Amino acid sequence: MPTGKTEIEDTMISRAIVDTYHKKLLSDMELDVAIAGGGPAGLMAAFELARFGRKVALFEQKLSIGGGMWGGGIGYNVIVLQESGRAILEELGIRTEEYAPGYYTASSIETVASLALSAVKAGASIYNLLSVEDVMVSDGRISGVVVNWSAFKIARLHVDPIAIKAQYVIEATGHPLEVLNKVVEKCEVKLATPSGAIEGERSMNADLGESAIMRNTVEIAPGLFVVGMAGNAAMGAHRMGPIFGGMLLSGQKAARAIDKLLS
Repeated sequence: MPTGKTEIEDTMISRAIVDTYHKKLLSDMELDVAIAGGGPAGLMAAFELARFGRKVALFEQKLSIGGGMWGGGIGYNVIVLQESGRAILEELGIRTEEYAPGYYTASSIETVASLALSAVKAGASIYNLLSVEDVMVSDGRISGVVVNWSAFKIARLHVDPIAIKAQYVIEATGHPLEVLNKVVEKCEVKLATPSGAIEGERSMNADLGESAIMRNTVEIAPGLFVVGMAGNAAMGAHRMGPIFGGMLLSGQKAARAIDKLLS
């Protein structure tokens, strides 16, 4: 007797994945903002921009997003925030706990998952396993990103990438400055830094690093913003370790600045 059960077709599963992904990627060939790096600053920028109605896509070269936030400090999945950072998490419904006056803790797992979910629900596209290997340049400004599968990069295969147009690009790759290094190498551009070049990251000082991160969130080259640890590394400021309020505030600041420029 018929059971009413529909037989699962293997190729239909494959078609659904390929077709859906291709439609999404094709729809993101022209963006308001492209973000390189899926750490906390990049995710926060994606959320804010999408919430403002901007067409934004984030490209993360690794399988998982979240950057260093996933592991908290030394793999203990707890992060620390100051009051201003805690306010952002509470707005997103992420639980925090006061540890001492001015110090708040949160689950790194809950925070990354909530940031990603908030960004996607707001309308941002998130692509993992895609590396931003170069930028597009037009009329003396950064005009998009050049992306390729991370597997090709890891395997050192010479396979040509694809180009994605964007009115603004956000460098959110953190310590390595993977996008900004390419800009300096290829574009012969003077950066908005004290020397006009990449200043380099300084050693740990959480207080100085956190206090610098907002002023280092700038349009460092025409069409290119730096956020989070990328901003501090570009400007010669200190790293700050597993305190993440500045990262979130930096992503928020860049998103609001770009939204204003696009208006």
